[in-house]
Amino acid sequence: MALVISYSLSSCNSAEGQDNVNDVIVYGGTSGAVTAAIQAKKMGKSVILVSPDTHLGGLSSGGLGWTDTGKKEVIGGLSREFYQRVYDKYQKEGGWKWENPSDFGNKGQGTPAIDGEFRTMWIFEPHIAEEVFDEWVEEMDIELYRDELLDREAGVTVEDGQITAIRTLSGKEFKGKMFIDATYEGDLMAAAGVSYHVGREANSVYGEEWNGVQTGIFHHRHHFKVLDNPIDPYWIAGDPSSGLIPKISEEDPGVKGEGDNKIQAYCFRTCMSNHPDNRVPFPKPENYDSTQYELLVRIFDAGWTEWFGKFDMIPNRKTDTNNHGPFSSDNIGMNYEYPETSYERRKEIIKEHEDYQKGLLYFVANDPRVPKEIQEEFQNWGLAKDEFIDNGNWPHQIYVREARRMVGKYVMTENELLQKKPTPESIGMGSYTIDSHNIQRYVDENGHVHNEGDIGVGLPGPYEIAYGSIVPKKEEITNLVVPVAVSASHIAFGSIRMEPVFMILGESAATAATMALEKGISVQDLPYEDLKAQLMKDGQVLTLEDQIK
Repeated sequence: MALVISYSLSSCNSAEGQDNVNDVIVYGGTSGAVTAAIQAKKMGKSVILVSPDTHLGGLSSGGLGWTDTGKKEVIGGLSREFYQRVYDKYQKEGGWKWENPSDFGNKGQGTPAIDGEFRTMWIFEPHIAEEVFDEWVEEMDIELYRDELLDREAGVTVEDGQITAIRTLSGKEFKGKMFIDATYEGDLMAAAGVSYHVGREANSVYGEEWNGVQTGIFHHRHHFKVLDNPIDPYWIAGDPSSGLIPKISEEDPGVKGEGDNKIQAYCFRTCMSNHPDNRVPFPKPENYDSTQYELLVRIFDAGWTEWFGKFDMIPNRKTDTNNHGPFSSDNIGMNYEYPETSYERRKEIIKEHEDYQKGLLYFVANDPRVPKEIQEEFQNWGLAKDEFIDNGNWPHQIYVREARRMVGKYVMTENELLQKKPTPESIGMGSYTIDSHNIQRYVDENGHVHNEGDIGVGLPGPYEIAYGSIVPKKEEITNLVVPVAVSASHIAFGSIRMEPVFMILGESAATAATMALEKGISVQDLPYEDLKAQLMKDGQVLTLEDQIK
C-alpha cells in the first residue's frame, strides 16, 4: 500500500469564515461523522463538518433502514438518541402516509430507551433518517460544508506529527487543532500517512480462524450449495473453451486461510414499494445486457425460489432490500480497486454497480426466462417514488462494506469478539454476528461455480471495542481519530461495521479529541479513566454491566 504524506499549498484559500483555527474538523458525511460533530459541539468546541457527500447519514439514510443491531441494550449515547428521534418522527402527523401503523406493527422495534421514558425505532425509511440528521445538525448550529472532496494528493498539511489543515478540491482550506476521519474509505487517514490495510489478512497474522480465503465454508444461504445440483459455469456445458458466462472469475480463489487484497462485495440497499400510488417501474439501464444475468437463469432453472428472501419491510409499505442467495444484488468481485483508486475511477465503479443492480431488477421483472410466479409477484413492486427523489429514486450511497482499515495503536480481531482475549479500554460495544459477504465467485476443480468469502459466526455475547482501535500509532499522527475505518482485521470489521456502532464510535472519537485538546496532549496519551468517566456520563455503554434496561 502507498503511504503518502501530502502538503497543502500556502496559496490556497481558506473556507468562508475560516481565518481562525477551529477546535475540531470532522471529515465525512456518514452517521458516525454526524454524531462526532454533534458531540464536539455539545462539549463546547468550535466544530466544522466537512462532508464529501450531498446527503448526510451515509448508509443510515441511504437505504439501510432495517438496522443491524445485535443486542440493542448495548447501544447508548447519541446513537441511541438517533433511534429515539426516528421514533419521534413516526409519532407526528403525516408519518404514516402509505400504511396504517397498526398494520405495520412494532416489528420488535419499539424498545425502551435510556431511561425508560423514551422509545426507539430501529426500522425506518431513508428520508426519515436524513431528516433526523439534517435537523440535528441544524439544531446544534454546526457549520456544515457539503460536496467537499478532500484533495487526496496535496490537501493535507502535516507538521511535527500533527495535521494542521485540510484542503478540498474546491480550494477551501479548513484549519484545525483536532481532526476526525469519519469516512467509509479512510481518505483523510490515508492522505495523512497513517498505516492501513486493504483486503483480508492471513489467519496467521493475528491468530484467527475466519480471516483470509474461506473456500469450502458455506454459511448463510448465499452459496451454491443451497441448490440440489451444481451449476455449470460455461456457455456450453462442460466445455471450458466456450468461455465463462458473466460474473464468474477465471482466477484461482487462493489457499484457505491465506490473505489477499480482495474485499466484501458492495451493493445498493434498494428501497422498494408495492403501493400502487408510490412505486415507479424498475428502470432499464441504457447499457442493459440480459446476458449478464445468465447465471441467475441457471439458478432459477435449478429450482431456486428465494428471490424475495431479503425484502425486509420498513414503514409505509416499503423495503430495505438486501442481497440474498447465490446471485443477487452483491456485485461480487467488481470493487477491489475502490478503496484506493481516484475519485473518477470510484465514480465508474459505482456506476457499474448501479447499472448491474438496476439491470438485475429490470431483468427479473421483464425477462421471459424468469419463472412466471416470481415475475408476476415482482411486477407488483417498484422503486419507492418518494425516496431519493433527486437521484431517480435510486440510493445516493453505495454500500461500502469494507475499504481501508487503519492499523492503529490497537487492532481488533476475532479473538476479542469471541472473547478469547480481553479488550483494553472500552469506548463502546458491538454485538452483531461476525459477518462477511461474498468476496469472489470462481470455478472449482470439478468445473462448478462457487461463491467464496461469505462468513457468519455467532458471538458468545456483546464485546467491547478498544480505544486504541480508533487512534493511529503515536509516531504517525497525534491529533487524528478514526471511528469508521477503524483498526480491525477484515473479519472483526465484519461485525464492527454496523451503523449504530459507527455512531457510538463517532461520539467516543469526538469526546477523546475534545478532552485531549483541553489537556494539551496527544489523543494517544489521553488518560483512559478520564475518557471513560465522560463517556459514562454521556450514556455510552462500555461493558455488559452498563447495559441499558
